[in-house]
This record gives sequence, C-alpha cells and structure tokens, in this order.
Amino acid sequence: MRILLIAGAFNSLTQRVYAELGDHGHQVSVELVTRDTPLPEVVRRHAPDLIVAPMLKTAIPREVWSAHTCLIVHPGPVGDRGPSSLDWAVHLGADRWGVTVLQANDEMDGGDIWAAAHCPVPDVGKSDLYRNEIADAAVEAVLTAVARVASGTHRPQPQAELSDAAKYGRPRPPFRQDLRRIDWRSDSTDTVVRKLRAADSQPGVRDELLGDIWHLHGGHPEHTLTGPPGELLATRGGAICRATADGAVWIPELRPPRTPGEPGTLKLPATLALGDRLPPLPEVPAPLDPGDGPRIWSDIRYREDGPAGFLEFSFPGGAMSTDHCRRLLAAYRHACARPTSVLVLGGRRDFFSNGIHLHVIEAAVDPAEESWANINAMDDLVHAVLTTTDRLVVAALGGNAAAGGAMLALAADEVWCRAAVVLNPHYRLMGLYGSEYWTYTLPRRAGSEVAGQLTARALPITAATGARLGLVDRILDCPAQDFAAQTAVLAARLASAPSTQARIAAKKADRERDEAHRPLAAYRELELAQMHRIFFDPDQPYHALRRAFVRKEPAAATPAHLKA
Repeated sequence: MRILLIAGAFNSLTQRVYAELGDHGHQVSVELVTRDTPLPEVVRRHAPDLIVAPMLKTAIPREVWSAHTCLIVHPGPVGDRGPSSLDWAVHLGADRWGVTVLQANDEMDGGDIWAAAHCPVPDVGKSDLYRNEIADAAVEAVLTAVARVASGTHRPQPQAELSDAAKYGRPRPPFRQDLRRIDWRSDSTDTVVRKLRAADSQPGVRDELLGDIWHLHGGHPEHTLTGPPGELLATRGGAICRATADGAVWIPELRPPRTPGEPGTLKLPATLALGDRLPPLPEVPAPLDPGDGPRIWSDIRYREDGPAGFLEFSFPGGAMSTDHCRRLLAAYRHACARPTSVLVLGGRRDFFSNGIHLHVIEAAVDPAEESWANINAMDDLVHAVLTTTDRLVVAALGGNAAAGGAMLALAADEVWCRAAVVLNPHYRLMGLYGSEYWTYTLPRRAGSEVAGQLTARALPITAATGARLGLVDRILDCPAQDFAAQTAVLAARLASAPSTQARIAAKKADRERDEAHRPLAAYRELELAQMHRIFFDPDQPYHALRRAFVRKEPAAATPAHLKA
C-alpha cells in the first residue's frame, strides 16, 4: 500500500514505524505536520491508500479523516485518553500498559479501534519505556492494523461497544507540573525517583535548586549517601546526588526553564549546568566493577563471566560528550587489561550511542573548539576498539544507534542488535562529513556503493535491513528487558567456542594487512580535515542545524530527504 506517515517530528517511534513498514513492502512517505501545515493539500498531493500518525500533537482536520482512513497511534491501553498517557503509567507505577491504534474522527482518542497491543512496564524512565516496550507494542499494533485495512474486510470496533472489562485505561488529564512537584522533606527516594522518571526526557520536574529554578531530568536511587532532605551531597560523572526524606537520588541532567517566546534551553550534565553555582562537593565515583555488592548507579560498569567481559554504558539520550568518551575509553582500557577472550561493549537496553554531545557543544564558550575536542575523543575511543587484536569485541545494541554511535558499533568484530533497533549510519542531516573512521569501517562491511547510499539518503534502517546490508551480524528477537541476559549467554558461548582463538589470530593478521595497505591514521586525517573545516567555519550549515536541533526549533517544512 501507499502509506503516508504524518507526525509532529521524525522521532524514534516515527522512524521505527517508517522503517518497519518499508521492510514489509509498503511504499511509505513522510510529512512533518505543524499547526500551519495545509494537511488537506498535502494529502491530496500524496494520494495515499492509508494515513498513519505515529506521533501527532495536532488534530487531523475533518476534511482529511472523512475522506481517508487515518490511523492514530495512541501510547495507552484501550480506553485511555489524554496527552500524558505514559507520564501517568510511570507515575502510578503501572505494571502493564499498551498501545491502541484507532481511527481519527472528531473526538480526540475516541475513534474506532483497529488494533491494540499490551506491554509490561519495567522500572525505567518514560523515554526508555517509549523507545522500547511502547515502541514494540506500537509496531505490533500498527502492522496488525495495516494488514486489517489492506484486507478490506475488517470492521474496526467502536469504543462505545466495548465493555468495561475490555478496557483497562481511562481518560486522564494532562500531567502538569503541580502533579510532579517534589517535597524533598517528606517524599521518599522511591517517590522522588518515580516523579523524575515520569518526566525524564520531557518536560523534566520543575524545582528550585541553589536559589534558581531548574527542570530536573532523570533519576536513579542512591542507597548509601544520606543527608538533610533537599541538600546536595556529592557528584558522579556529571550527575548530582540530592538527599530525600529517607535516602538520596542521582540526577544526571538539568535544564533552565524556557522563557516564553525565546528558543528552547539546553539540557546539560547537572554539574556543567550549575557551573560556578555548584558548592564544593565530593566526587564519589562508582566502582567500575561493583561485584556482588549493592546496586550502585553508574553510567559505566564492567563485569566478567568467565572468559567474557562486559563493558556496559548508558548516557542520557545516547549523547557522548568529551568527558563521556574519555571516561569510557579509560574503562575500555581497563577491560582490555583483563584476561578475557571476548569483550562485549554495550549490552544495556535503550540507546547504544548517538555520537557527539550537541547540547554540551552548544553550551560551550567556543562550540567549534568543543566540537573538535569531542570528535577527537570519539575517534580515540573508536581507534582503541579497532586496534584491539588480542580478543574479539562485540558491540551489543539493545537500543538505537546513530551517526558516530553507529560507527562506534561498526568498529567491533561483531554487531549484535535487538530486533527492534533502528540504525542511522549517516551524518548528513547535521551538516557533517563524519569521522570515527567511518570511511574505513562502513565500506569494509557494506561495500563502497551501499556505504555511499546509506550516507547520502540519510534514512533510518531496521536491524533486519542492517543484517542484509552487512552491518549487523546477529539479531536477538527478545524484549528489551531480556537483551542483556541473552547477550551474556551468547558471549559466554562465543568465548568458549573452539574457533575463537583462531578468529583472534586471523583478526590480528587482517589488521596488520589493512594497516600496511592504508594506515588508520590516514582515514582519521582525511575525516578530521573535513570536520575541522566545518567546525571552524561559522557559515557552515552545521552550526545552524545544531542550534535548531538542541533548542527544538520546529521544522519549517518536511526535510527534502524524507520526500525522496
């Protein structure tokens, strides 16, 4: 079918629905919709067989939904209505949730139901839940609904005909800041973490800190440090630790409030956001390998299971600042000093990596210099992976990867992906040439022609397509919560395989042969020459594109690459 996707943004769910529908043989077009978009005119131009809205904050006009079947993807269970469905799910501590695909009509979230899917709600933040369990359920429901529309025989079920037993959601009001407010004197750690996680990516929890108003983003419990409720206790890797009524929480990021009519503000590592306001606090690093001790929050962790090592990392939004890269490189070197034959890089749920940290770059006194420092730190990390010749390195992607983060994965000997992963192995949309040795790794895996197509088209692909193109070696079809455990089993099996030592020896010989043919330094020099020119020329599109991205400036029109 010819399917038109309409969305407020080409976000993670829209990208996944786009890629999945394409993999299922449909002809898919995309239009980004704002309040000023002439949607009836847009739809007439596309003449679709079906319209699907994976993420839309504006109502579809009657002129459109009365003439075309329009499917709305609502991230809530049957019977749920309202714009804050997932906020409520996390805030209430729900153990299951769902996604409903319903037909647009003149009643918001009140249309006939074409499909629905259930999903568990693990103890994670709203954005993690959205990109994983909710996205899995959404794809299942969308594919079911599309098949039902294509059959021409299915009758969607009016919500008025549903019995109360068929519903486990209900209409809920918008989740406003007064509901998110933290009472540091009386709220327990569990309560504070739940409030923070219900707002983790957007909008954050509005709060007063050190005499200023901030939006707090993300939250992790701390079980050892204590102090007067509301007081700051320590820092760790850019995060701040703040005391609750019965313990403490780690808050990774802060964002100042947005002034009406002004551009969006930057979400930054908490210590960087506070700057000189931050009082003297102890830096309390987490042990890289906590062993069997109490669960300690850290964005980087190492563990071993026999001859397999696991270097896990998770940075907010998948963005890797200069500091993130340097700390991860230090941990990688530690892991490489251990007597293992297989090293798994990644392995957690949610984002693997999206490359350099554009928010930190935008906030820098000299964004060009910070861009340069960040890309060199990323290159140093990738170089360490590429030159590891005494063991096999596996990149385990439990979540999406893009730009330099995708190239970090390709530096490994094997790439394992959860089936739900979306890959964006390109840089063009940020006005960048790219680095991270992509001119070596991408053609090496996919061939020069396919590498050129991927970087020029700049479109998302599924893990399945990545496997067909040579970018992915193994696909794990499992829930997000099971990915780490399944990866561990496979890594142990690989480490004990009789052929592994021979593969390591062959890998070393291949690296030496490639180095003799063309040194890695030559690839880096070529890439960085292009990046230096872009970073230090204020007229290059990168600077405006970066600014628009981090300050969430709405797109004036659908980007050209989505219309191809």
